[in-house]
Amino acid sequence: MKRIFYIIFILAVVIFLTKACIRRDIPQNNDLGLRPKAEIMDVIYPADQKTVTIDGVDFLQSQAPIGKFGGALIASTIGEGPKTFNPFNSKDNISSQMSEVMYDGLLTTHPVTGRPIPKLAKSFEIQNGTDYIIHLRHGIKWSDGKPITADDVVFTWRDIIFGGYGNTSIRDSVVIDGKLPVVYKLDDYTVKFVTPQPFAPFVSLLSSPIAPKHIYQPAVKKGKAYFDTFQSTNADPKSFVTSGAFKLKEYVPAQRAVFERNPDYYMINTDNQKLPYLEKLVYLIVGDINNEVLKFEGGELDVIGLRGANVARFKELEKHSDFTIYNIGPDTGTMYLAMNLNTRRNDKGNFYVEPVKQIWFQDKNFRTAVDYAIDRKNMVLNIANGLAQPLFTAESLNSIFLNKELKPYERDLNKSRELLKKSGFYQDKKGKLYDKFGHRVEFNLVTNAGNTEREAIGVMVKQDLEDLGMKVNFKPIEFNSLVNKLVSTLDWDMVIMGFTGSPLEPNGGKNVWLSDGTLHVFNMRLEKDQNSKRFDWEKRIDYLFTQGALATDFEERKKFYDEYQEIVYNEKPMIYIYSPLRIYAIRNKFKNIFPTSLGGITYNLEEIYINKEDK
Repeated sequence: MKRIFYIIFILAVVIFLTKACIRRDIPQNNDLGLRPKAEIMDVIYPADQKTVTIDGVDFLQSQAPIGKFGGALIASTIGEGPKTFNPFNSKDNISSQMSEVMYDGLLTTHPVTGRPIPKLAKSFEIQNGTDYIIHLRHGIKWSDGKPITADDVVFTWRDIIFGGYGNTSIRDSVVIDGKLPVVYKLDDYTVKFVTPQPFAPFVSLLSSPIAPKHIYQPAVKKGKAYFDTFQSTNADPKSFVTSGAFKLKEYVPAQRAVFERNPDYYMINTDNQKLPYLEKLVYLIVGDINNEVLKFEGGELDVIGLRGANVARFKELEKHSDFTIYNIGPDTGTMYLAMNLNTRRNDKGNFYVEPVKQIWFQDKNFRTAVDYAIDRKNMVLNIANGLAQPLFTAESLNSIFLNKELKPYERDLNKSRELLKKSGFYQDKKGKLYDKFGHRVEFNLVTNAGNTEREAIGVMVKQDLEDLGMKVNFKPIEFNSLVNKLVSTLDWDMVIMGFTGSPLEPNGGKNVWLSDGTLHVFNMRLEKDQNSKRFDWEKRIDYLFTQGALATDFEERKKFYDEYQEIVYNEKPMIYIYSPLRIYAIRNKFKNIFPTSLGGITYNLEEIYINKEDK
């Protein structure tokens, strides 16, 4: 969920962003000989792409070195695989990752500067602070040969996104003072968006995928219930009509997703040959991190994201192996522990959360006691192998909106006990913790099974909280089941999870922090109870996110986002754990690899190729 800013000040801010991202000090473990992020700039990103018109077609021309055609890149995902291939229904990172391969947006993000750059659009301009004029590329086509036009753009935004179909997080992110933007077709290749008032994050949202109207309109006409199942993982791959560099060829549940080259993609190299170079892109669906590591070591995978515990060994293997390791800096997402603050009842009249636990979880002293009991430094050392930094804020460590006034603190069990005592909790002679009504403090802690890093964190959180006399039943569960609990059935107590994010635009987290957001997991409101009671601090965060998006000056925006972070820091609806370094290994046979802290390592799949001599 991830991108940038607003009109007149866009260039000035981009300069600031570039300097800020490169300048920020990043904790490193130099004993491992990792390439610090600054040294990634040794891998020179090529000149920016440009538009080249050939026989009436506005191609996007790569400026990367010319490569060789053929071969496959084999990557992986952890868990059970995607829940959908419909980009508008996606609510999880794996499904979004798969759909991004197949569907392009009007704009994308420059991997070095973070500025918005054209994709399906040939160019764009912003007028009067509210009017966004998008000029589409002439002559480019969907994978079935039909032209991509303004009708597809207007349909996508007006009928799907603004119409509230599928995952409504994009729509929720563009509501401005209760109003939605409007979108107009000016001609077959020109679209105009008008926002109710200047809205800094809107340009970043233009990276959202565009749907083929002739394929998606019949599904929309059948209603939201049908749309929720449209282009699911059970769909025939031949039925997918896409705009991206790859299209789905085969999906075997819990095993693999295979994408094949789109021969009519609109990107070309400097010899005017159509990209991508790769013939196939394969995602193996691995059960857990250990299995992923084994597959990479066995040569079944070409690229892998390394967790701290594996880095030292892989760094040693690198000397005599066929891969290179890159360190691209702190994770842009956040990893957290949250408690279920819900007080509402389900359709049967039963509380989503047991009333006794409601009292505990809604007690700020209880939440703060849990926070002070967590030994972040121990987790960084033993789980991340020192390749991480304790995290205390809702924004990632490399965010330009990070509130640096919010200081880290040490584990302090005495402070935890003092806070619990204030709320009437006590320990018996055996050290077991009880509330003031005599109820034993016992609850379930869940995370996604197969993510061994989060499972290890769960074990340590359990141990840390049991030092206070709490009884913690730690239960890793399958990822899709966990997501269902968090956003649908709401039957959970405490969870360890993570959110992706952008270091350039906090508004991407609007669906998490607004009290009616679709990922407001700690106090989730289902559609039928959107008007239910909110905490006063939730209302304040609603206000801050609204004003932060409407402000146009960077420093003015930062004041709003600083305050929201301060509220989260104090109220602790989410307790942040640590921020790992993002470390990747990729086979040396792959060329045109230009890692960046914003883009990652394979963001430019169209340009990556295999040097067959290195096979």
